[in-house]
Amino acid sequence: MNLEERLAAVEARLRAAEDRLAIMDLVYSYGPAVDTGSAEGTAAVFTVDGVYDVDTGLLAGAAAISDMVNGDAHQGLVARGCGHLMTAPQITLDGDAATVRSYSQLVVPRSSDRGYAVARLTANRWDLVRTDAGWRVARRTARLVDGSSRARDLLDPR
Repeated sequence: MNLEERLAAVEARLRAAEDRLAIMDLVYSYGPAVDTGSAEGTAAVFTVDGVYDVDTGLLAGAAAISDMVNGDAHQGLVARGCGHLMTAPQITLDGDAATVRSYSQLVVPRSSDRGYAVARLTANRWDLVRTDAGWRVARRTARLVDGSSRARDLLDPR
């Protein structure tokens, strides 16, 4: 391998590493945005026409995602104190697209003591695209881990 080929290989590896870090930052930014009730911050994780397909309903577009964050049910969670915890993402890069598989937990305070409880555990598939503003979620599919194949299928890398 000559110097130009080696340099091109190093640049490709660096770009992939930078992409992975940017994608991790994006995925991990969802929790703090949604837990602080920031509709703008939550919607900014997605493309303008991004889709959040969760087992409780389909949210299509930035306005629908913002409405979910501003809604009474979610604002009740924020007022009570909640945390969306993301696990380390498994990232597959494909040029200007990427797929992420991960788990997320919704943690809420217990009403009976000072401890916390996991209210939901979901399997996630995040389909991302590179935009002029950086990586954004084109579609996030989340399914409750309840023993059904719906959650397992999202995590299957095949």
